Amino acid sequence: MTINLFQTPEYRAIMEAHLSKTLAYLFEKDQEFAIVCEIRHVSFSPELPSNIHDSFRDTVLFVLSGYTLQSAEVGQGIFSFEAGFGNENFGSTVSMPLLAIKQLFVEETPVVINHAEVASKVLPKDSAAQSSMDVLLNNPKNKRFLKKK
Repeated sequence: MTINLFQTPEYRAIMEAHLSKTLAYLFEKDQEFAIVCEIRHVSFSPELPSNIHDSFRDTVLFVLSGYTLQSAEVGQGIFSFEAGFGNENFGSTVSMPLLAIKQLFVEETPVVINHAEVASKVLPKDSAAQSSMDVLLNNPKNKRFLKKK
């Protein structure tokens, strides 16, 4: 079985640190930029009206300039900023894991391309095995499968 090097915990950590440091550098220089991210990992607070949210595709481009850039921050692996959406300029705070950012551009120049995926929450092996056993034993008829000592 071939290991996908771009999906290992080590590479994810490298990529997350790279994104964090690049964003911090752009903030320090007050440099406008754009990101392409996976919408499935993006949250909005408050939630966007459905007519706006439904207009997004699987990946979306956000341009950070002006107030949106000033409101942007990185903390604990999360990138967030405030933005207005639609004709009504509906205000919402946008948050996402850093690894949801697939590309970062300054003007038309790609500065970061991220091949790492957002890690899914995986139970430790012992915990997953115990969870499976709990599900099995929740049915009283399955108790007959236990070995008696």
